This record gives sequence, C-alpha cells and structure tokens, in this order.
Amino acid sequence: MPKAYSDDLRCRILLAYERKEGSERRLAQRFGVSFEYVRKIRRQFRKSEKMERAEQSRHGPRSRFTDAVKEQMRVWLREQPDRTLAELGELLRCSGVVAKRSRISQVLREMGMVLKKSPSTPRSAIRRPTKSGGRTSSPPSPRSRPSI
Repeated sequence: MPKAYSDDLRCRILLAYERKEGSERRLAQRFGVSFEYVRKIRRQFRKSEKMERAEQSRHGPRSRFTDAVKEQMRVWLREQPDRTLAELGELLRCSGVVAKRSRISQVLREMGMVLKKSPSTPRSAIRRPTKSGGRTSSPPSPRSRPSI
C-alpha cells in the first residue's frame, strides 16, 4: 500500500497556493505530486479549514471484543482451562457480547490462546467413515482395534 504524503508537504502546497505562487497544475509539477492530489487537499482544506491530514475513519463496525472482554475471557479460561467454544459463547452472551463460535476461536488465536486436546490423549480406536462409505486403502494403525 502506498505511503501517505507528509503533512509538511501538504502544508507547503496549500501555503504556496494561498500566496498565489502558481496554479494547481504548476504547484503539482513543482512539488512532484499529481494534479488530483492538489485538488483533493484544496477541497479538504476548504471543507475543514485544516492544513493537516484529516484523521482516517475506520471501515466497518467496531469489534465487540474490546480489551476488557478479552481479559474476561482470559480469566474464564484460567478458572477452567477446558472450556469449549460453546461454553465461552454462552458466558459472553450472558455478559452482553454476542458472537459466533468461529469468531471466538479467531479471537482466541489472536490472543495466543488455542483450545485443543491434550497431546497425551490417545487417538480414537474407532475408524472414521470415508466420504464414499467404502473401506480405506491405508492399513490400520497399530493403535486401532481390528474391525469386526
């Protein structure tokens, strides 16, 4: 993404225009910017009367997961580390934050907290059915039980 021009350059262009040092096109050439950029900053200056760049507005709605909500989630997971996403969703709903499980999972990953099974838990002995319903072509693992 291109970097924004500095406020210093913006102010110099606007001051030069006010001092009638040239037209918009001449100032664009002199300062090495596009004619449309000069038009844009002049229009913004007329509207806001500020030479500095306006604060960028945020696109989209604000996140429901504020720092306070994230900290509360940490507390709940410290109290009971094996909470499921559904349980976290219910706790959040009771505190006034409505979110889907996928978003809760995403926020937990961003926080560096991942819900997962313990690595010491043995694998399931039951084979998972294939999509087609046929037998798998791979040999059974040594941990799995023989099929009956």
